[in-house]
Amino acid sequence: MPLWTIHHTPGIFDAEEKRALASRITDHYESAGLPRFYVVTVFRETAPEDFYVGGDPTPVGVRVVIDHIARHAVDKEGRRRITEWINRILTPTLDQHPGLHWEFHVDETSEELWMINGLVPPPGGSDAEKRWARENVVSAY
Repeated sequence: MPLWTIHHTPGIFDAEEKRALASRITDHYESAGLPRFYVVTVFRETAPEDFYVGGDPTPVGVRVVIDHIARHAVDKEGRRRITEWINRILTPTLDQHPGLHWEFHVDETSEELWMINGLVPPPGGSDAEKRWARENVVSAY
């Protein structure tokens, strides 16, 4: 499961921009073979007086925290590719805001510490996972 938590100051995203960004994020993971329902995007609006960078309130800021569980980068080159595609997803939307401070990071969590609807997800690339992706639903396997 990738979980994207997008902390942002007011006025950065309207409802359509949120939908479009969440869709772009999900489309990428689907193209890598993950079920669409693995992808969760949460937008958290934070008042400028509660968003500090370098000890100072930030009038326009975005901080994206991404948790990867279903898949992990195996080497430095894989991690570089991940940061590049994340940057390509975010840049078109965030570059529209002059003076915006934005950043992201990715944490990788053990898939052994993950369940969906009380089920341990099937192994990556397995027939069961492919069925979950095809049907876009959690089911016993």
